[in-house]
Amino acid sequence: MASNDHPLIVKRIAWATEGDTRAFAAALAAKLQGSAATHVLIELHGDLGSGKTTFARHLLTALGVTGRIKSPTYAVVEPYSVDGAPGGPLDIWHFDFYRFNDPDEWEEAGFRDIFASPGLKLVEWPEKAGEHLPAADLDIALELQDGDARAVTLTARSDAGKALLS
Repeated sequence: MASNDHPLIVKRIAWATEGDTRAFAAALAAKLQGSAATHVLIELHGDLGSGKTTFARHLLTALGVTGRIKSPTYAVVEPYSVDGAPGGPLDIWHFDFYRFNDPDEWEEAGFRDIFASPGLKLVEWPEKAGEHLPAADLDIALELQDGDARAVTLTARSDAGKALLS
């Protein structure tokens, strides 16, 4: 889990096309599957239309999720489980807190147990959950550029996050 005293590691990259997004997601999935990181929180930041859900779909596909990958905008969370992680299946929860009007909705929804359990948590709009979320291992901030291009800032906030960026 993330530590508040961990030094930040920041990388800035660009995704010129959706193919670049897919390639980064595949590389990140390989690191997630090839490590013992079974308890990881990745926060996705960016304005509407910046590509958070598109990136999440590419990452989930690269991790082995099959079938339709729905946006959790209305359901708030979509759960998945895939094989291939060391030690057995990897549980994944894809959250979207965009529709939260109050950070206390996170607590009222009973998400504390999910975030305390092993697995990968992908969170869109984490700021809408306020201080309820545990510290992220990796922040991915997306900024829309011209056309399909995205400026991407990756911030590792823990040893697990640092391993994902190495």
